[in-house]
Amino acid sequence: MAASTDHRGLLQIEDCLDADGNVVLPRGVTLVSLIDRNIANVGDAIAYRYLDYTGSADGRAVELTWAQLGRRIRAIGAAVQRLASPGERVAILAPQGLDYVAGFYGAVKAGMIAVPLFAPELQGHAERLDTALSDARPAVILTTRAAAEAVETYLMRRTLRQRPELVVVDEIPDSIGEAFTPIELDVDDVSHLQYTSGSTRAPVGVEITHRAVGTNLIQMILSIDLLDRNTHGVSWLPLYHDMGLSMIGFPAVYGGHSTLLAPTAFLRRPERWIRALSDESRHGRVVTAAPNFAYEYTAQRGLPAAGADVDLRNVVMIVGSEPVSMDAITTFTAAFAPYGLPPTAIKPSYGIAEATLFVSTIAPDAEPAVVYLDRAQLADGRAVPVPADAKGAVAQVSCGQVARSQWAVIVDPDSHAEVADGRVGEIWLHGDNVARRYWARPEESRQTFDATLRSRLRTASRADGAPADAAWMRTGDLGVYLGADLYVTGRIADLVVVDGRQHYPHDIENTVADASAMVRRNYVAVFTVGDDAVVVIAERASGTRRADPAPALQAIRAAVADVHGLSVADIRFVPAGSIPRTTSGKLARRACRDEYLRGEIRE
Repeated sequence: MAASTDHRGLLQIEDCLDADGNVVLPRGVTLVSLIDRNIANVGDAIAYRYLDYTGSADGRAVELTWAQLGRRIRAIGAAVQRLASPGERVAILAPQGLDYVAGFYGAVKAGMIAVPLFAPELQGHAERLDTALSDARPAVILTTRAAAEAVETYLMRRTLRQRPELVVVDEIPDSIGEAFTPIELDVDDVSHLQYTSGSTRAPVGVEITHRAVGTNLIQMILSIDLLDRNTHGVSWLPLYHDMGLSMIGFPAVYGGHSTLLAPTAFLRRPERWIRALSDESRHGRVVTAAPNFAYEYTAQRGLPAAGADVDLRNVVMIVGSEPVSMDAITTFTAAFAPYGLPPTAIKPSYGIAEATLFVSTIAPDAEPAVVYLDRAQLADGRAVPVPADAKGAVAQVSCGQVARSQWAVIVDPDSHAEVADGRVGEIWLHGDNVARRYWARPEESRQTFDATLRSRLRTASRADGAPADAAWMRTGDLGVYLGADLYVTGRIADLVVVDGRQHYPHDIENTVADASAMVRRNYVAVFTVGDDAVVVIAERASGTRRADPAPALQAIRAAVADVHGLSVADIRFVPAGSIPRTTSGKLARRACRDEYLRGEIRE
């Protein structure tokens, strides 16, 4: 087949907007239908490229065209249809790579509900995998030859109500695709279950529909101005994470491609991420996404060698951690400005799995912006700007403007009334991108997805345009509007509440890190136990294992008392890597607290 460059049959963004500019998916549009369009119109174009570093330090590129991807997902879909019925769950327990991508799309094409997870060898996350599999009860598990033995061993050691069938994706021949039975997908069918990271509670499966996926991809494309069909993606984020999954979703809209790396390949040599971005930047715009730590880590350990030919002029970089760190942004920007990185490249953003992913970001031509708020006023729920050098100034990075056809209101979590700009409250969301509910959790679903806004502001309500009887999704995140910008201040579940006053744990954690060089920055967890007793768990900085902790303990107690007015009941120094983190790299404060209460903290 000759290479096709006819884009006329591909989805046009204007086809997804109504007369008022609202995002409305055309009838019948799903990820599968978009892939079918790409096969028909740009079949010989690259769809996904995977840079494999397992056998070569320089990496080996493995590619799939849209036509090849179509054959693979049809074959996988046929294999799955032999073992399961439409609507049953199909879990992916495989390493990062093109087989994972094909397995995910194959399950969806077959009319199943995909459950993107991870191979059992992922260290430290066995409990999350157990929870997800027990909850989703998949009829089929997709894996690869490389991971099949580990998956078999894992399943033998677990007691599951129903033993799922195991299918090895890379052993399925394309010829099986002839037996595939076409399935008519409805946009309101569930595409996949996105399991939450488990930072504040046990992971739950978020039901993401085809409508939610398509709407959110269009919202992201419009907000970040990815309208150029020559825009491609680069990502090392794990494909079981919502942000990683979005990076394989948006090429389907345009018929473009994404280049993927394994998370371990990035961690071992972060310069690989930069190289991949540079390679794509030479040919057009390239978009990527990562949490705070990745930008700091890459600035420290991913700088190219002197004289290296690196071009980052066309790069758009989303940072979506809560809260976004301005230090991470400025450090990265300064490190890579010599390689052409524009000051507008990094886009602080806000997202959540229950909204598929994307909620807000700064304007395409805007630079990251920070305001400084008075700490004492913030503890009382008021965002009062102060000079950067003021005592008690707390930095807050703008997460920009909410995506088109999505509403985010700031609500008093007790009265369920919208609060005015400048007041901190819970962020509530409404839009077609919001998930349907939690899998098999009716009461939690009702509390989270069926919230009623009891009163709106009489003027300048952020709910204007949303139906009067709209159901709202409670995020559990705290935020505030200042002008047109949304600021995310923290998580309700993580708040440190002492004597009725609210303190943000990340703010206290920064104070702890500033107090002593013995503390490994960004590896501190603060929480309360018992009667509001404040506990600090801090990983030791490199080279301090034999240092006397007494001066550091004294300095930390004094700093927390001076800055926050809090008395610290207990401080524990632990080895590097001891504090649990989620699969997306966030501090798992709840898990750390549980370990502390069980007496499992090892100094």
